[in-house]
Amino acid sequence: MPKDTVVKAKSPRTSAMEMVGDNHVHIDYGSPSVRGRNIWNGLVAYGQVWATGAHKATWIEFSSDIKINNQLIPKGKYGFFTIPDKNQWTLILSKDWDMHLADAYKTESDIIRIIAKPKKNKSLTESLKYQVIKTGSDKGKVEISWEYLTVSFDFMNAKS
Repeated sequence: MPKDTVVKAKSPRTSAMEMVGDNHVHIDYGSPSVRGRNIWNGLVAYGQVWATGAHKATWIEFSSDIKINNQLIPKGKYGFFTIPDKNQWTLILSKDWDMHLADAYKTESDIIRIIAKPKKNKSLTESLKYQVIKTGSDKGKVEISWEYLTVSFDFMNAKS
């Protein structure tokens, strides 16, 4: 097929990863673009569980045990969901990671819920972007940015 006829996916599947100490953190997600749309409380409804990406649910995998807010999270792969709202978001790690959007999401599969305040950015993030940021030798944060908002949570590697 000639190059100029290839249609680029509007919400390509992509990933973010980083080594935090000995812990390989890997996030796999669909990255939709703003494309002039009203995102918050428009395309993404307030107060409803969102797969925090496009198409298949976003998943996060930790190669080592971690702690979030002093709660032990065993190494493994988790679905990552959010409940966005105007002044605060609920960030969710779920035992269920392999699903279309949040169609099969069940609260009883939650491992942890984290309350986070969204930060307003001066510049536009056109495509949804996840980052794993090393903040110390055994500490890191997962940051999600889209449109003019960023939300994040901190974690630390659990000592074995």
